[in-house]
Amino acid sequence: MHKDSLNRDARIAVVGATGAVGTITMQLLRERGYENVRAFASARSAGTRIGDVVVEEATPDALAAGGIDVALFSVGTTASRELVPHAVRGGAVAVDKSSAYRLEPGIPLVVPEVNGERAAEHDGIVANPNCCTIPLTCVLKPLYDEAGIERVRISTYQSVSGAGAQRMEKLRAENADDHDLVMDWEFDGFEFDEEEKLRLETRKIMELPELPVSATCVRVPVLVSHAESVWIETADELTPERARAILESAPSVRVVEPYPTPKQAAGADEVLVGRIRRDVTSERGLALYIVCDNLRKGAALNAIQIAELLLDRAAIAA
Repeated sequence: MHKDSLNRDARIAVVGATGAVGTITMQLLRERGYENVRAFASARSAGTRIGDVVVEEATPDALAAGGIDVALFSVGTTASRELVPHAVRGGAVAVDKSSAYRLEPGIPLVVPEVNGERAAEHDGIVANPNCCTIPLTCVLKPLYDEAGIERVRISTYQSVSGAGAQRMEKLRAENADDHDLVMDWEFDGFEFDEEEKLRLETRKIMELPELPVSATCVRVPVLVSHAESVWIETADELTPERARAILESAPSVRVVEPYPTPKQAAGADEVLVGRIRRDVTSERGLALYIVCDNLRKGAALNAIQIAELLLDRAAIAA
């Protein structure tokens, strides 16, 4: 249950409440003690129930009508671009989980453990990062603070839940094939959209616009939890033992040796990291392995934590 009783009275809307991330968002809000929650979704889902909450249709007029303090958006990019401005016009702060606003100048892109202070700089919209960027930056930030980082290379192994509830059902039915597991493709430079997001979002969150980041992203037949193999080069010497000690005390990070698994991460709120070792190909290189529940800390929980930062600030100002 959330520690601040004032925040439990906040008027919160979840837009896209019946989707894979929206469902987890509703669950986490209940667990944290929020009672004044409204659920919005498409016309097809309007009138259904999530627990005792009746789902409303997400229309511009409904979101602009007011009565919402924070709107958590778990919809696609097109829908976010259409609906978010109306929620803001109605007086809400929008925390958007799509890629619609992440790289827009002037819009904070926030991981609370990394750059939470930036949330206060919003003009009505705060962007929630990609589900691989969030755990990556949670691990990189404390290592950067200790020794600097000069280069990052990542390979991700992303679960089908990152592609939505329908893909999850397809995998459960064992009907997935190789074509179904392909990432979105951008033909400019033959780079997956996911790979570009990971590079540009990491740079923005870490406030290192020139940081070399190279990523290879693939989809794997795992239901929940994204995994990342990460190689970093630090500016100063950093031993694996010291890196492990730093990460053991980092917020929202749990060290699991010899290595974490998707099953361990599923349902967990922490970023799991293991296989912390020296990269023998680099003078100041480290290698490590990260696993995170992409629906929880990789999406829903991070957005709720952003909302709580905003609500705490509003409570203090009042």
